[in-house]
Amino acid sequence: MPGPNAFHEAALPLDYEESVLKKGDRLPSYIKEHRKRLRARFVEGGADAMPDYELLELALFFAIPQKDVKPTARDLIKAFGDFPHVLAASRLRLEEVKGIGEATSLYLKVVEAVAHRMARGQVLNRPVVTGWDDLVRYCQTAMAHRSTEQFRVLYLDR
Repeated sequence: MPGPNAFHEAALPLDYEESVLKKGDRLPSYIKEHRKRLRARFVEGGADAMPDYELLELALFFAIPQKDVKPTARDLIKAFGDFPHVLAASRLRLEEVKGIGEATSLYLKVVEAVAHRMARGQVLNRPVVTGWDDLVRYCQTAMAHRSTEQFRVLYLDR
């Protein structure tokens, strides 16, 4: 009989798949604790305190609540390079990654839309370009992570 401090949950292998959990099974506590630790790190240090795959993992918690999403986040970063490129990828390309279905790809596209809306909100009704650095920042925000090349004409006062 195990002692009072014995660990009573069977550990999942590090590379386990969703199919390991049978319907109705709960996530092991170490995965729940991992989610809690990531949330705490975000609250304490913000996005700058986290690498891309952890920030992506944190976002995936909301889209995939019953699964360890660390392998999925790493696969997405491996496939697309970084978090902004993951968000800029098409739904079709996202769904080619194991563990990403229609709902999750849609969720990631909503996150991208929110990011674009926020970026646009920061520049509307304000002088957008007051110098070279502002021009570069605008172009990077608007086009840097697109999979297709864009051509834009900017009409500047000077």
